Amino acid sequence: MALRPLDNTLPLASPDGPKKRAKIAVTAATVTPRDSGINDENLVVSAVTDVVEYVASENLKALPDPEMKIKSLMERLDSKDWLEVCEALNDARRFALHHASILLPMLDKMMMVLVRSMKNPRSALCKTSIMASADIFTSYGHLLLSPSSSPTTTQQEAFDHLLLQLLLKAFQDKRFVCEEAEKALRTMAASMPPLPLLQKLETYVAHKNPKVRAKAAVSISDCTSKLGIEGMKEFGLRKLLQISADMLNDRLPEAREAARRIAGLMYMAYTGGEEEASPAESWQSLCTSSLAPISAQSIIRIIS
Repeated sequence: MALRPLDNTLPLASPDGPKKRAKIAVTAATVTPRDSGINDENLVVSAVTDVVEYVASENLKALPDPEMKIKSLMERLDSKDWLEVCEALNDARRFALHHASILLPMLDKMMMVLVRSMKNPRSALCKTSIMASADIFTSYGHLLLSPSSSPTTTQQEAFDHLLLQLLLKAFQDKRFVCEEAEKALRTMAASMPPLPLLQKLETYVAHKNPKVRAKAAVSISDCTSKLGIEGMKEFGLRKLLQISADMLNDRLPEAREAARRIAGLMYMAYTGGEEEASPAESWQSLCTSSLAPISAQSIIRIIS
């Protein structure tokens, strides 16, 4: 497949084997399909990812002199050099993990930078921003939606944009980006208070894109696993049952499997895990009083 010219693309690797990476060599050279003989897009992606280093969160070290480095962080994140942005995103991850209080005042701006980077057509930059979002959730997840932390309107709007982008990236065609987005969504569900996150996610089970609905359903099932019966009641048992029933009839198997998990989690919480007749009858009564007859029978059959 012929490629259009790409700016800042890596030169071809030497046949003698990999050499030490030099950023100046990457940014100064432009390789076009005509110059390089590249006919496969995967070769270009492979070359680019050779330069961008994906560092696991546990391997990110604290920054020396973080008070000084924070002053130039946003400027670096706004750079036109996408490799510079990748490096700045990794520094932002270090701030989130090791210097959380320093990054906190600009958290809303940071999330919008992540949204912008996820929309970038360069997969390496997209993946790095997704990894950064997971670290943001790890460090600030308890603050983002919690009423006790009084999140600002700007922060909540930034989170809404970030959530949508993660749901979109979780099913895109490049597997290494898709897998990273799924991992970030799991980190989000594990790190954030389940009830307010559930209230955010319920919007997306009615999304016009079935893949967005499926990924949202998976995240809802992860949130449901953290709710006890009181949390489910606060969200609304009828509403949660309706989400499960709707997803059970969705087009994608992933959505239907998430629906079955939600129903199972609700049953265990509602009946206390008992298998006696009375709790089972109470569950059936809840289903029939909350759902249309066909939907109620579908949910009841999952448990039986």
